[in-house]
Amino acid sequence: MLDFIGLEGLLSAAEREVRRSTRAFLQAEAAPLIRTCWEKGEFPRALVPKLGQQGLLGASLPPAWGGGGSSAVAHGLIMYELERIDSGLRSFASVQSSLVMYPIGRYGSEAQRQAYLERLGCGKAIGCFALTESSGGSDPLGNMTTRVRSEGADFVLSGSKTWITNGSIADVAVVWAKDEAGEIRGFLVPRDTPGFSSRDIPRKLSLRASVTSELFFDDVRVSAEAALPGAVGLKSVLACLNQARLGIAWGSMGALEAVYTEALAYAQGRLTFGAPLASRQLVQDKLVAMLADHACGTLLAWRLGRLADEGELRPAQVSLGKRDNVRAALNGARSAREILGAAGICLDHDAIRHMLNLETVDTYEGTHDIHTLILGRDLTGISAF
Repeated sequence: MLDFIGLEGLLSAAEREVRRSTRAFLQAEAAPLIRTCWEKGEFPRALVPKLGQQGLLGASLPPAWGGGGSSAVAHGLIMYELERIDSGLRSFASVQSSLVMYPIGRYGSEAQRQAYLERLGCGKAIGCFALTESSGGSDPLGNMTTRVRSEGADFVLSGSKTWITNGSIADVAVVWAKDEAGEIRGFLVPRDTPGFSSRDIPRKLSLRASVTSELFFDDVRVSAEAALPGAVGLKSVLACLNQARLGIAWGSMGALEAVYTEALAYAQGRLTFGAPLASRQLVQDKLVAMLADHACGTLLAWRLGRLADEGELRPAQVSLGKRDNVRAALNGARSAREILGAAGICLDHDAIRHMLNLETVDTYEGTHDIHTLILGRDLTGISAF
């Protein structure tokens, strides 16, 4: 791990081992195939059970929820290493862990936990988080059109969702809908439920090694046992998103390490005008900016993780991590692409792949602008939404 400021000294022995073992596993199993998967637009699904066997899914969740009971920092280090390989891998694990296992564990019944969590944690089942809609954008809750109504002892879901990671490969979807009273409710909808269908979103130029889908609910009837008993209201949704956003704050720094390391090596080996490219002042400026952003971003992510472990983390603090770290990683990827010159647009190098992926990471789970407004509201007490 790139560690200019000695962050490793702030990690426990267990956390250092998680980082070491995760990097070794991903370097052996994921790194050799990720460029091809991205180019073909294929998700490396064969990795899923291996991720589970390695303990990379739901690592910080309690064992009773199918997790490993590790610290939030250890979970963050896993997200870091996954996104160092590719944002699509981190997206998969982030959804599985923070947006599927977490709500089932926190808001689900004991029967729901027993039915899903162990299988999700070991990678024998895949889940998705169905919140975003085509008219929702940055206001997915205010503009939610997916509805649920009661019919006898059952619930009936009608509507659609879009930009859903894992959507068409998920065995179960955590679906959010408005009931007759306008309250947001969460439901577990198995893949084989009549009326539930999906299709992948085509022609993506970002997160190509990730499955992104539209979901359709044509009067999907589920029993009362499908409702997540504790998932009622806006707070339930936001609590899930905060879990995932913390992982993004960590993961984006992994991507920044990848592009920085590649750009540094290229600049040291590339000769221009009889001297290494790395000897140029403008190139050094770019490299120093990337290193500085990485040092500040990893320290911020570590502090947020410690606050999470202490039960003291506030949503606005998570917004700071998501906002600043992702934008720093995106800017770093753009600088790395510049340093690589024409070579930087080819998939023989990683900068362009990370750069295009990070355009999506900068957008989903709250754009840079939205998190700016969240922070502004926290600072001033005045909402600018």
